[in-house]
Amino acid sequence: MQIITTTISFFLLIGLIVSPSFIIYKLNKLNVKNNFIFYLIFGIIITSILMLIVAWWSHFSTKILLSHYGYNFDSMNLIERFENVSAENLDKVKNLEISMMGIGWPLKAIMSYLVYCPYILIVYIVTFYFTKIKKGNIQKRLNDLKS
Repeated sequence: MQIITTTISFFLLIGLIVSPSFIIYKLNKLNVKNNFIFYLIFGIIITSILMLIVAWWSHFSTKILLSHYGYNFDSMNLIERFENVSAENLDKVKNLEISMMGIGWPLKAIMSYLVYCPYILIVYIVTFYFTKIKKGNIQKRLNDLKS
């Protein structure tokens, strides 16, 4: 079960990393005039939705793993809470229970997105300069061929 939840988390994080590049690729392919404005609009919308999904999934996968290990969410004390958990999984369950405490997943998503936001701009700047250099090299080669 832990392999499945980790795999889904991995693919969601890969989606967060790749999505700005995919957006700029599609916008360049469509030859949009105000590329930067559309990139920011679509980038913010798509990556914020992905960030919400990642944050929700981390919370939900923890609940799935806790129920898989036998954790009782409706208990009134510690004995009832851990009575169905096997001895070898007790440390894992306690760590998962502690990781669920604290701020909720929506606030985690907002705070994570504030850290992630500069990545959208960095991807645009790097892509812009690489395309500019590539176009410059192509123009230089064309001028060399004409001469």
